[in-house]
Amino acid sequence: MSTLSSLKAGTWNADASHSEVGFAARRALVSKIRGQFKDFAAVVTIAAPFEQSTVEATVQMGSIDTSGADRDTNLKRGADRDADLKSVNFLDVKNHPTMTFKSTRVTDSFLEGDLTIRGITKPVTFDLDFVGISADPFGGTRAGFEATTEIDSKDFDLKWTFGLEGAWVPLGEKVKIAMDLELVQA
Repeated sequence: MSTLSSLKAGTWNADASHSEVGFAARRALVSKIRGQFKDFAAVVTIAAPFEQSTVEATVQMGSIDTSGADRDTNLKRGADRDADLKSVNFLDVKNHPTMTFKSTRVTDSFLEGDLTIRGITKPVTFDLDFVGISADPFGGTRAGFEATTEIDSKDFDLKWTFGLEGAWVPLGEKVKIAMDLELVQA
């Protein structure tokens, strides 16, 4: 069985067309609202020795897309909800256009590092599931992994409420972030 540490030393870039960065938060503390970010980049540098490997990711917050979350007809839909999330009331994309992650420690089972949202940097730990390595039809090598963590929205000054007719529905303080990345060896 392959492990992340079995990757060949060098630079591995995320293939954005076969990767996803998403999130989920409880709505009204009962159901979930899910979304993803369409514009992101991630670079994994495998070092020798492996313990010196690094992971860096940058997400363009303006690329948020919650259109797949449109099951509840009482909530704002798609573009309207995304515009609310991009506003100063939530992600404040105008002043904080990116979310970044920079690892401080990489192992076969987790990533520790600094996550920055809204200009606030906090240490986080992602659970890591290495999917494997395979050759691609173009003579290259690809690798896949999934990384998940849960943050407290208050730690990043995220204000999660959605307006309904005459009421405000809060989103839960816990937000799950998931990266499902297919890497291409540079």
